[in-house]
Parts: sequence; C-alpha cells; structure tokens
Amino acid sequence: MILKNLKENKIVKILTNIFVLILIPFVIWMLFFDDNSYLVHRKFNKEIEDLENTISFYKTKIKEDKATIKKLQDSLQLERFAREKYLMKKENEDIYIIEFDTIKK
Repeated sequence: MILKNLKENKIVKILTNIFVLILIPFVIWMLFFDDNSYLVHRKFNKEIEDLENTISFYKTKIKEDKATIKKLQDSLQLERFAREKYLMKKENEDIYIIEFDTIKK
C-alpha cells in the first residue's frame, strides 16, 4: 500500500525517470569532477581578473614613465632628477643629506 502511494507521488515519478537518473550524475560530474568543471573555470576567471589588474597597473606606470621621460628632455630637469634620485653632484661641490628622525623617544 505504501509502495503504491509512493509510486504515484509526482516527485518520485520525476526522480525515477531514466533521463533524470542519467542527468543528475552527469551534472554533478560536470560541475565538480571534470577537467572543465565549474571550480576550474572559477579559478581561471580569478586568474584572468588578477592579470587584467596587473595590466592596468603597468599601463598607468608606463604613462607615468612616459611623462617623466618627456620632462627629462630638458637638461635642467635631467640635472634635477639626477641630483634628487641618484645623489649626483658637480665637481667641487659638497652635498649634505639631512635625514629627519621620525621615531619618538
């Protein structure tokens, strides 16, 4: 009696359908175990996003460097850049570097 009522249940009829019995393991296999699974695609999408962020970072750095190179075409700016960044000096010239102590005692 219970088995007969169970067989007549609409959900049980759907779940015991041969197509559903084949489809459920197939979907589970494709989502989690296959080489092209959802988890693999999610990892690749994260990697693509990271690479796109890296590309945009380097594009901004290239723009900044191009602006710096354009500024350095002037000899005065080139001399200023060399003095500030690389601590270069002219002959017979003394340079004093003042460092401020920021550690509180």
